[in-house]
Amino acid sequence: MTVAVIQFGGSNCDRDAVRALAHLGIDAERVWHEDGLPEDASGILIPGGFSYGDYLRAGAMAARSPVMAEVREAADEGVPVLGVCNGAQIGCESGLTDGVFTTNESARFQCEHVFLRVENADTPWTRAYDEGDVVEIPIAHGEGRFEITAERYERLVAEDRVLFRYCDAEGNVTDEANPNGSTGNVAGILGKRDTVAVLMPHPERATLPDVGGTDGQGVLRGFDGE
Repeated sequence: MTVAVIQFGGSNCDRDAVRALAHLGIDAERVWHEDGLPEDASGILIPGGFSYGDYLRAGAMAARSPVMAEVREAADEGVPVLGVCNGAQIGCESGLTDGVFTTNESARFQCEHVFLRVENADTPWTRAYDEGDVVEIPIAHGEGRFEITAERYERLVAEDRVLFRYCDAEGNVTDEANPNGSTGNVAGILGKRDTVAVLMPHPERATLPDVGGTDGQGVLRGFDGE
């Protein structure tokens, strides 16, 4: 049983994801999107990068790859699915979650460490934390601003499907702590099942102790099934 890390043309965080998962004792392998999902895939990670050069919209072309139909089917069956950065954009574009990710409010690429507040600790991706915990995980994106209609945003909140919000070091959710202008400071959300999640920050870059800290380990442990 292995986590399938799906690689598209332009993916560039797939090796990082495999290495981070291996560090946690979670088997993972890179899977070229044209080859489809392995039959024994116990989880699916859609990594960051710039699939198809972000043409049209970030994630729009990869979302229409045939493998994403397999991902949606697996998600409906309860297989854990996590989209990170470009993977989050692909996840939204393919209908795994609500909303979209669009151009940062700054209109520039941003690569920096940010603080996130855990909003829902009762999910596979956040069970390692307590609600209200503050973690530090890096971002690296040009189209990371989460946008959603007011009605759907209210539904996300009501259904407790917001995983993380951007905050300051003390956990205060403020405009100043919002790096990209995301609606409600949202950094990560759940799909219809809590086994499906997308987030803009990079937990795999905060997993190896010698590289970027370890605050992201808890997110990736959503694949270990414990």
